[in-house]
Amino acid sequence: MPELAEVETVRRTLLPLIQNKVIAKVILWYPKIVATDHTAFSRQLVGKKIVTIDRYAKFLEIRLSGHLTLVSHLRMEGKYRLTSQATPKGKHDHVEFVFVDGSALRYNDVRKFGRMQLVPTGQERALTGINKLGPDALTAAFTTKYLVAALHKKKKNIKSTLLDQTVVSGLGNIYADEVLWRAKIHPLSWANSIPASRLRILHDEIVRLLKAAIAAGGTTVHSYLDATGRTGGFQPQLKVYGHAEEPCERCQRPLVKIKVNARGTTFCPHCQKEYLWSPY
Repeated sequence: MPELAEVETVRRTLLPLIQNKVIAKVILWYPKIVATDHTAFSRQLVGKKIVTIDRYAKFLEIRLSGHLTLVSHLRMEGKYRLTSQATPKGKHDHVEFVFVDGSALRYNDVRKFGRMQLVPTGQERALTGINKLGPDALTAAFTTKYLVAALHKKKKNIKSTLLDQTVVSGLGNIYADEVLWRAKIHPLSWANSIPASRLRILHDEIVRLLKAAIAAGGTTVHSYLDATGRTGGFQPQLKVYGHAEEPCERCQRPLVKIKVNARGTTFCPHCQKEYLWSPY
């Protein structure tokens, strides 16, 4: 699944391709991608100009004229690409936004898990899945103080807690493993048992890692591509994800892969300290 860094890369590469284009027609080859009334969705978009694109966690917020916002979640394998209206439809193309200049933005999704929703601008949090999210990991709301307080309320392992989007939004399996290795925290540590001093390090590593991943264009492990069709460039910098049984870069001991709540989790049992008891 594209995580915060990949969705931000899509935002940055998609914006210059479609900004100021005016929508002439919307084609829904697979209407279920749209979470609201399909007819109203298509009708309301006609004549609207793409103003800009924002992002919250893993959600794209495509700002349109007329105070409307198209909220898009790519889920597992959603992709956008700019093409011509005359280009033959691909097998997994499900939505097409035709622009007045003859170009077209297509949404492609092998698994059909992605969702779109058109809402009044300013109502994204109230009307979409954004309302269930904690602070975006790259916003001012995600402070060290916030993270320490939030984790000290959680009586579950830290790996599962980082994947809980109500605590901090934007992290997925790849970056959760990576930040825990960088912060030297065992994935099975109780979230509320980790000292505040170590959580401050975790906070800083989350921010540092995501910024580095964005600078490299995201991480491609399976099928992720940005809006120009390029793969990410961060995968050579991964320290643990995808490196089970290889030597840890810090201590040269073998990395171990286990399941944590059904999610594959790779870590160094020697370098990453396990905090098991909970004083809270």
